Amino acid sequence: MTYLKQFIEKIKSNDYQGFLKIFEEYCFSDEVNYEELKSLLLEAEKSDLAENFGQHVNRAIFLWEKLEDEDEKNEILRLICDLQNKNDAELASIVYDHLKMKYSKDPLFNEKIRLIGLRSRENYQGAISKFELLTHMKKGKFVFHKAGWGTGEILDLSLLREEMNLEFEYVVGHKSLSFENALKTLVPLKDDHFLSRRFGNPDLLEKQAKENPIEIVKLLIKDLGPQNAADIKEAICDLVIPSKEWNRWWQNTRSKIKKDKKLESPKKLSEPFSLREKEINHEEVLYRNLEAKPKPKEIIQMIHAFLRDFPQMSKNEDFKNSLTIKLADVLGHEDLTKSEKIQIHFFLDTLKVDKELIKIDEIIKETSCPMDILKDIDIVSFKKRFLISIRKYKSDWEAIFLDLFFSLEQNVLRDYILQELMKAKTDKLTDKIKELSEHPLLYPAAFVWYFQKAFFAKEGDYPLSNKDGKTKYFESFLILLDYLENKPEYKDLAKKMLSLITAKRYEMIQSVMNIATLNQAKEFLLLATKCRILDDHDIKIIHSLAKVVFPDLSDYKNEIVEETVIWATEQGLLDLKKKITHISTIEMLDNAKEIEEARALGDLRENAEYKAALEKRARLQTDLKTFADLLNNIRILTKDIIETDKVSIGTIISSSDDKGKKNTFTILGPVEADIDKNILSFQSKLAKELIGKTIGEKFEYESKTYTITDIRSVLE
Repeated sequence: MTYLKQFIEKIKSNDYQGFLKIFEEYCFSDEVNYEELKSLLLEAEKSDLAENFGQHVNRAIFLWEKLEDEDEKNEILRLICDLQNKNDAELASIVYDHLKMKYSKDPLFNEKIRLIGLRSRENYQGAISKFELLTHMKKGKFVFHKAGWGTGEILDLSLLREEMNLEFEYVVGHKSLSFENALKTLVPLKDDHFLSRRFGNPDLLEKQAKENPIEIVKLLIKDLGPQNAADIKEAICDLVIPSKEWNRWWQNTRSKIKKDKKLESPKKLSEPFSLREKEINHEEVLYRNLEAKPKPKEIIQMIHAFLRDFPQMSKNEDFKNSLTIKLADVLGHEDLTKSEKIQIHFFLDTLKVDKELIKIDEIIKETSCPMDILKDIDIVSFKKRFLISIRKYKSDWEAIFLDLFFSLEQNVLRDYILQELMKAKTDKLTDKIKELSEHPLLYPAAFVWYFQKAFFAKEGDYPLSNKDGKTKYFESFLILLDYLENKPEYKDLAKKMLSLITAKRYEMIQSVMNIATLNQAKEFLLLATKCRILDDHDIKIIHSLAKVVFPDLSDYKNEIVEETVIWATEQGLLDLKKKITHISTIEMLDNAKEIEEARALGDLRENAEYKAALEKRARLQTDLKTFADLLNNIRILTKDIIETDKVSIGTIISSSDDKGKKNTFTILGPVEADIDKNILSFQSKLAKELIGKTIGEKFEYESKTYTITDIRSVLE
């Protein structure tokens, strides 16, 4: 279809003269391609060139005459008739003769000819489409309203009055339409059309969609054209499949679409699903993609996705042989990295080729820096396989596993390493776990992962799962929770930690208080009070649960050590309000669209876009709550409040070290804190040390001693 590409280029550039020149050349072709001619006319009809082209489209009659199939001839002549606006007598005669031959037995033929304008021949644009609509118009038949009323069913019609009554999808009550208006706005729908079935018998369509979802998706695409995930949801969700069942239905359908030989899945979220002209084996699609010479990393992703979706193909000898040849060819790439090389050998091992071709043991034994290779492997199952290979072929695997233990991101990998190290009964594992409990801030994600295992396990199941270990880990847990509050990159982790505390009516708090001493309980309460992510309600409950075990503990109100007032300048307050408005009116709405688009892809277990969108939503919600809490507690700094005879909130402090190097600090609230500009929150450790000092007093900062040389108001 070389001509079609040229036509589309001219349409896109709005070059009518160029389009017409190619069209004139095309009309004198010796052979005619029906699909190409049909596509050309459809593209022209929906373009800005349609009106001008209507004066010259009659030339396509030369090509129409060469068609032999009657259905194809009818379709092309219908499109020519829809486009033409010249209304010349020659084309009118051709259209009339065509209709006369096709509908010669229609008793209402002459009346329909009058209604479509072929009797007077003054304006017969769309004559064939209109004739087909008139022939279609019978009680119980379905139509589509082009002006927004949706699918409709003909309830009654009168040839005498030339009008009919219909019920439409998006209009309340029955509507009466004259034949004249109907010919302008209605399109006939076959009884088995997707829209007809959805409107006429949605219960039956729902049943069929649940029993055979692929056939319904094929029907939708066949009748309405290529559809992206959002289009499919709009056409089926609520109208066919109940919204509460949609996600499960679409995930199931999406996984089946991948395996269907007739449906072609898009590479990008916004691109549509489409029907292939004929069924094609998925291995052919894989070979075609591999022939495009993608990079080794892309090849690995393609083959992994294929073997994951079609594991049975690894048993097909012909497929195995051809894929083995391709993998061997990839191994010959000069720029192949070690991580790519080991993954290729994992594929060869999966395919169970000759052992001589598989060099996993050699690569592992030669590896001096496993962490670098592990980071470069994107596929989690291959990451684990790499660790299994290290365990099998490396004599120093224990040391390697201990080094990798806390730096790994995926819990499934940590689980495997923990399992193997526990089997080995090495004392170094206990030392490593103790290190994690003593330094939770170094590996926050790993700490929370192991905390859940050890704290909720039976004593002795894991290292440090005894009483002393659990209380030590809980203390570190609260320290980490306080630390993560102002770390945006860890907000999801902090939220997870909070949910652990509140889960099952604060079951974790009850458990730790039952095994803690009085002094430990006091320490826990003090740490909990300092955690700003815990609200007043949470802290009260924690104190109440502690008092159940230790009745002599003082009441919560006496334990409050932090004031809730947040100081800010007027500009700081204005900036905070802008942040809240931007998040709630722009970012949250954009994120909602991202979630819907990502959810529409289905297969949520491996949907990275969906997970990322959910993580972003959680982050935005946390930000919004944090900013709202700040806004509720803000008090505006004024000149009369700020004291400059000593360091206080709202002051700028000038200082110098022993060598005369000067440094300036500003103390404001958390709303305006900016460490890069030395603007400190009054809640920070350094600010608390500075507040109350006067000119001439000293303080420590970055291992240096500074002397305060001046104190002035930030509002001066």
